[in-house]
Amino acid sequence: MPLRLPDRLPAIDLLKNENIFVMDDTRAHSQDIRPLKIVVLNLMPMKVTTETDLIRLLSNTPLQMEISFMKLKSHTPKNTPIEHMMMFYRDFEVMKNEKYDGMIITGAPVETLDFEDVSYWDEITIIFDWAHTHVTSTLYICWAAQAGLFHHYGVPKYPLEKKKFGIFRQTPLDKSLPIFRGFDDEFMMPHSRHTEIRRKDIDDRDMLTLIAESADSGVGIVMARNGREFFITGHMEYAPDTLDKEYKRDMGKRDDVEMPVNYYEHDDPTLHPVVSWRAHANLFFSNWINYYVYQETPYNIEEIE
Repeated sequence: MPLRLPDRLPAIDLLKNENIFVMDDTRAHSQDIRPLKIVVLNLMPMKVTTETDLIRLLSNTPLQMEISFMKLKSHTPKNTPIEHMMMFYRDFEVMKNEKYDGMIITGAPVETLDFEDVSYWDEITIIFDWAHTHVTSTLYICWAAQAGLFHHYGVPKYPLEKKKFGIFRQTPLDKSLPIFRGFDDEFMMPHSRHTEIRRKDIDDRDMLTLIAESADSGVGIVMARNGREFFITGHMEYAPDTLDKEYKRDMGKRDDVEMPVNYYEHDDPTLHPVVSWRAHANLFFSNWINYYVYQETPYNIEEIE
């Protein structure tokens, strides 16, 4: 089944060129199917890029999904045209009375700030609490994972001596979990962050379960509430060239920029990146949609508690 996307969303044409089956709202209304409702709170600066990355992964499932985009009233993005935001995004205040089968909250370039110093902290914590009662399962990614763990469970973050940047090997700690169905013994995950959360703080909280970790990048994925929340410290959704663009953007402009590890062929930044994470990324998102959203959400969406 295809994804239902807002008419004229730029990602539609981009993904059709990759032979990914998507349809706009106009066509989807002719089908008598109750689609899964997925909402994305996109905090990343380059909105169109992140939209495309996430939709690409969500498309790899036989289920029809209706994708909506949420924005913060307390923050105005600087790198996305206002026309795009007005056409495809709605404020949380407008959406707060709706319920959703699944939600994705992205990372944000504010991780070096204390949580309470982030300009939109008050609004986003209201959304975190709202998701508890209005969403069947929520994915928190990178900074959002750290912020969600801090807000809901008091897990602190710690500054790193140098940026964690590259592709890092992860180990699933309980392969019997449906989220890891079909996974190999190890999988790769991109990381790009200046802070971390630590295993001890996860182990000290009975309501949290560490389900994937790395000897090199530490805590990988944390689960809570039997899968109603997943906290992912990396970026499984990244496109092949995302770290390359970030590296070349910051090189010479910052004093903490190092070449991303386990990324370029022969560790040579003049060569193409070696993509080693996309298969498991697709599988992770498919498993999430199938086992933690579709099979858990009520048919009457108003019954989500």
